[in-house]
Formats: sequence, C-alpha cells, structure tokens
Amino acid sequence: MVIGQGDKGRESARGLKKSVAAEERKIETAKGSPLAKGPKRVEERARSADPKDGRPKQKG
Repeated sequence: MVIGQGDKGRESARGLKKSVAAEERKIETAKGSPLAKGPKRVEERARSADPKDGRPKQKG
C-alpha cells in the first residue's frame, strides 16, 4: 500500500502533536503548574521571550 501525500501529512501532524504534548507535560511538571492556553499562552510566551522589553506586546 502506498501512502499518499495527505496521509504523510496527517501522520507527521500526529507525531508533532505527540511530541509537543510530551514537551508540554515536561515543562508543566518542572514549573509546578499548567501552562496557559490560548491567548493567555501567547502573552506568556511574549513576556518570556523578552522580559526586559518595556514595549507593549502584540496581541492577536
């Protein structure tokens, strides 16, 4: 059986989701609390990327 392009993409996406979930669990365990989700996570990551920057962060 030949795997089509769509099947390869879906398989790749599943693998990526699994690895991201594992990394997220690892970080949450080390942090001691769950990571923010959705827009809160975007804001949290913007702050952690450059905590000394006093400019307002882009929201979106």
